[in-house]
Amino acid sequence: MKIIIDAMGGDNAPREIVKGALRARRELGVDIILVGREEEIKRCLTGDELHQVEIVDAREVVTMEDDPSTATRRKRDSSMTVALNLLRDGKGDALVSAGSTGALLTGATLIVKRIKGIRRAAMAPVLPAGEHGIMLIDCGANVECTPEYLLQFAYMGSFYAKKMMGCPNPRIGLLNVGTEDTKGGELQHEAFALLKQAGDEGRINFVGNVEGTGIFEGAADVVVTDGFTGNVLLKTAEGTIKYMMKSLKGVFYKNTKNKLSALVLKNDLSAMKRSMDVNEVGGTAFIGISRPVIKAHGSSNAASLFAAVRQAIAFVNAGVVEDIERNIEYMKLKAED
Repeated sequence: MKIIIDAMGGDNAPREIVKGALRARRELGVDIILVGREEEIKRCLTGDELHQVEIVDAREVVTMEDDPSTATRRKRDSSMTVALNLLRDGKGDALVSAGSTGALLTGATLIVKRIKGIRRAAMAPVLPAGEHGIMLIDCGANVECTPEYLLQFAYMGSFYAKKMMGCPNPRIGLLNVGTEDTKGGELQHEAFALLKQAGDEGRINFVGNVEGTGIFEGAADVVVTDGFTGNVLLKTAEGTIKYMMKSLKGVFYKNTKNKLSALVLKNDLSAMKRSMDVNEVGGTAFIGISRPVIKAHGSSNAASLFAAVRQAIAFVNAGVVEDIERNIEYMKLKAED
């Protein structure tokens, strides 16, 4: 298997990206293509390491200041654009980038293309909760959604959760302001009807509306929502986790008695911290794109880039794209434009 990596994307590029890529090559046994400014990449490699990866030179870099909607079109020789073209042309099996989320999603849509019949690709992070985690789809790619988009998100999330998260029959919930069937606005009402129909037909395991308070209590394995609401939920959850970890640290360092308690609980606290660490998660899959694309965290270090490559390998092996393609007829409300 061959993984294409945008070596210039992210806050710690290219050194940490290259380090993570080399680790993936060594421990996961995959071939690596590093895309970016050749001389900068080579400065991060020793003599032996130069022969372990393939380097594709790209002179430009998509930055956070670039307009996401036009970045890959204007910067055709950027590491991100060149990497996306390599993926489209079948030069690799998956792509990992820690660069601009908006630019990567737009570029993936325009260059690699969506799966035929999918209206919008979605960003689907897995939140650290429960035995398998909780998928949130969408978390920001589509601020405005139609009921059909949410129906497709539910199907795509179900396939991903089944193959990637180890949920044999993923429970699909629609994020709403209440659990009653009549809650929400027009979008939620229409989406609820579509999801219920799909559930009644046995195509997904729809469990109804879920509230924000129920998400981390395990009300559903896949939470379906529009990108605006999903992004607010995601950022709130991230902020809450950071606040709680900081507060917990303050409690244990408060006095000698608490410090002794922290020593007793050290292993358990470390395990809890790891379960919430972005370096362990890897990144966010763009579901609905015709080839696997993983968005690694912008602050990725070598460990988190390695985790993102591991996620990309699992995505390829799971056959999620193929599952979506086989079931696309059930995911559309009208003939394709």
